[in-house]
Amino acid sequence: MKRKLIHRLGLLGPISLISYIVAVLFSPNAYPGYDGMSQAVSDLSAQDAPSRMLWQQLASVYNTAGVVAITLVCVYVENRLTKTLRIGIYLFGIMNWISAVGYAMFPLSTSGHAETLQDAIHIYVVTALIVLFSILSLVTIIIGGFQDRAYQKLAIWAFAALVFMFLGAIGTGVVPEAYSGIPERFSVFAATAFNAVLGIYLFNGFGGLNN
Repeated sequence: MKRKLIHRLGLLGPISLISYIVAVLFSPNAYPGYDGMSQAVSDLSAQDAPSRMLWQQLASVYNTAGVVAITLVCVYVENRLTKTLRIGIYLFGIMNWISAVGYAMFPLSTSGHAETLQDAIHIYVVTALIVLFSILSLVTIIIGGFQDRAYQKLAIWAFAALVFMFLGAIGTGVVPEAYSGIPERFSVFAATAFNAVLGIYLFNGFGGLNN
């Protein structure tokens, strides 16, 4: 297929994922004593975290590229996919915007979970909305993908992302606190990875990954 600019910009999805991986891997270098086995990724960007500046530098591409990619996906699929698939992708786009804007406006005030209004909004409002929209969007995409045989593989990708999100949520509450950081990463990487998948689909005019 002849790729237009909007198709090429779909690669911002995978680029966003790579940026996020780099930030998660290297930001702890600026945080003495940070333990990825027990601490959440969001601790790296807390207002008083020594790694905050490095995180913002490394994750700047992740934040911008991810939002741009999913926004272009939402624009591209209008009048191209079934209504159910479109709604699912739109909900996933809303989730990404809530994440980008909400966490920027209400970062954790300190590593761990301090009892401030800002932290409460971060955890109980922003994160709760992200979880809600993530589940709604992925379930809708799964339903739409299996209804439209051309996009069954997209439904499988969405199902995999949903499974990892649930594993992360359940695992965080089940495993010992010393290892809670491991399942927590299942959840945060699932959404970013699925955003990359949608970016690749856009790059291929939504005929990507063999549908």
